[in-house]
Amino acid sequence: MSQILTSLLAFVVAIGLLVAIHEYGHYIVARLLGVKVLRYSIGFGRVLWSRRSGPDQTEYCLSAIPLGGYVKLLDERDCAVTFAERGRAFNRQSAASRIAILSAGPAFNLLFAILAYTVMFVSGVPGMKPVVGPVEEGSMAASAGLREGDTIVAVGDRRVFTWEGATIAMLDGMLADGAMRLAVDDGTGNERPVILRTAGRESELTEPGQLFARLGLQPWSPEPEPVIGELTPGGAAEAAGFQPGDRILSADGTPIATWAEWVRIVRARPGERLDVTLRRGETELRLAVQVASEQTADGRIGRIGAAVRLPEDLLAAMRAEERYGPVEALARATAKTWEMSALTLRMIWRMVVGDVSPKNISGPINIAQYAGVSASIGASAFLSFLAIVSISLGVLNLLPVPMLDGGQIVYTLAESLKGGPLSERAQMIGQQVGIGFLLVLMSFAFWNDLSRVFPGFFSRLLG
Repeated sequence: MSQILTSLLAFVVAIGLLVAIHEYGHYIVARLLGVKVLRYSIGFGRVLWSRRSGPDQTEYCLSAIPLGGYVKLLDERDCAVTFAERGRAFNRQSAASRIAILSAGPAFNLLFAILAYTVMFVSGVPGMKPVVGPVEEGSMAASAGLREGDTIVAVGDRRVFTWEGATIAMLDGMLADGAMRLAVDDGTGNERPVILRTAGRESELTEPGQLFARLGLQPWSPEPEPVIGELTPGGAAEAAGFQPGDRILSADGTPIATWAEWVRIVRARPGERLDVTLRRGETELRLAVQVASEQTADGRIGRIGAAVRLPEDLLAAMRAEERYGPVEALARATAKTWEMSALTLRMIWRMVVGDVSPKNISGPINIAQYAGVSASIGASAFLSFLAIVSISLGVLNLLPVPMLDGGQIVYTLAESLKGGPLSERAQMIGQQVGIGFLLVLMSFAFWNDLSRVFPGFFSRLLG
């Protein structure tokens, strides 16, 4: 329940903040260009709170549905306008002024992303070095020449320092020209090129969480001993008498050498009793634990509420951090925002033509889960989440789809070229296309969300 509340709160904060920034872009540029702002609303639907302020008595609102917002401008197409205020109506402005106002919302989202990445780079972005773990024999990665222990130092012409940076660059390269061009170091200090040919396999490689599995590699992870670390209060392990520092020796007579072996045994025994032999200090003990049962996307698994204890020196050598001075941080933040925007556009286009899995479309449930997880990790992770969502919001709103800012910009350009407003029929058709696009997008998003929450339900429903 606490995780659900955390996710809900983080989601409301994230969406509220990013929508406020987006609408503030429209609001402030409209005011600077002399257009009268009637209402600035965060959320849609019934107004929960409002107040009027300023020389124009602009109404500032919080509304009931926190999934968007809007700025209502004085416009002769929507309401009666006095002769004295005709010059302040949005529809009376030049094409350049209207485009500036329409573009300002997405632009402010991208500027926020730059600011967020700048703060992160100045304070330091933690991560794990992109060291390759086990490589599956006969896989795409093995055929390309990747070997366990290789460190990815560059993807294309970009130097990378963490797995996050390497993954984004690999996806970008794959969608750009059907290949991941890596430079790797096997520990000798010499770099060698590795090219993974991915053309034609983009859809399977972009299935959520499947990139490395389909390539046939795993990021390096430690192989710790089966030593108990933190215990979940009230969990099965605590109830059975386990203590931090206990070293698992065997379970039901099966010797345990690594934490992975211990996890496999526990996961395979949901609802069952395990007789465990362990060492505590110099004493060997036997304990019985009743394994809890939990339903997951992979089926029913066992859990006991115990985490592994990792020696600090095991992870210290693999940690990486990107940290720069303010000027270089700003430059790198701008470049990263550009790269993420381009990647978002590529993903959208390749989804439209069927090359990228539509399962990557996330709805409010999945976004809320990510918001909650990132918020629980820490400020840097939550700021990164905000930057990514802000970029997505900015890019999506610039698409030339009626009902979005980009579609309104296209309308404005068309009116400028035509020398007058578009016909009502043309505008109606455009609105129908825009509504259809948004309905399809929302349907995919909710389908994906529900498929993640209730794995296997739809496949059983459809037979």
